[in-house]
Amino acid sequence: MENIKIEESEHIALITIDHPPANAWDLNTMTEFEEAINAVEASESVRVVMITGAGQKCFSAGFDVRDAGNADKISPLGRSLWRRIDRFAKPVIAVINGFALGGGLELAMACHFRIMTNDPKATVGLTELNLGIIPGWGGTQRLPRLVGRARALNMILFSERIGGEEALAIGLVDRVAVPEKLMEEAFAFARQLAERPPIAVACVLKAICAGLYEGLDAGLQVESEGSAIVRGTRDRQEGFAAFLEKRKPRFMGR
Repeated sequence: MENIKIEESEHIALITIDHPPANAWDLNTMTEFEEAINAVEASESVRVVMITGAGQKCFSAGFDVRDAGNADKISPLGRSLWRRIDRFAKPVIAVINGFALGGGLELAMACHFRIMTNDPKATVGLTELNLGIIPGWGGTQRLPRLVGRARALNMILFSERIGGEEALAIGLVDRVAVPEKLMEEAFAFARQLAERPPIAVACVLKAICAGLYEGLDAGLQVESEGSAIVRGTRDRQEGFAAFLEKRKPRFMGR
């Protein structure tokens, strides 16, 4: 692919947005990203997904205005893909290596975890109102869930951009790292996730999503179904055996 790169090692898939100068989303980049998501979802070896931007300055600046003629195709696809990532059955980590603005931040917010550089030049924000438009790829819904309504309104209505330390303080990102250690710390976290039992992880992600978006009763139902699924797995047998034998379990995803 031209604008999206995929690497895999240790059950971790790294998807890199490589569309200079700002890793923005035109139709080709969005279509390639969908292919990448399809590939990692179908892969039996991938347990964790990381998403980052190429270069040192930008995670993603959002919609590519140079391809405005395809907005009627790009925007629905962006909304659909970001929603899909939000409900992905494998953990997805946004590694925010620089600016994450508009649709770029909306993508990061759709991920399960966000790790950001604390480079003072790197900022995140939903800046669409500066152009007379609104966040359209989930920003009006996911940002209040992460930081609360009042703070979200301030960020959106005033197109506020904040740095990594402030984003951490308000709960928009989960952790920060110095630029030279960002990928190292992100991979270390991803490896920890990859060691967890994949089937059980998927069941937890599905149950939490059901509860958040469909209500408590739906979440409890999906949780019950997940409990039944994991009882029949080899990973459950391995987990119990490792506990009794006082050793670290080796989960195989079976």
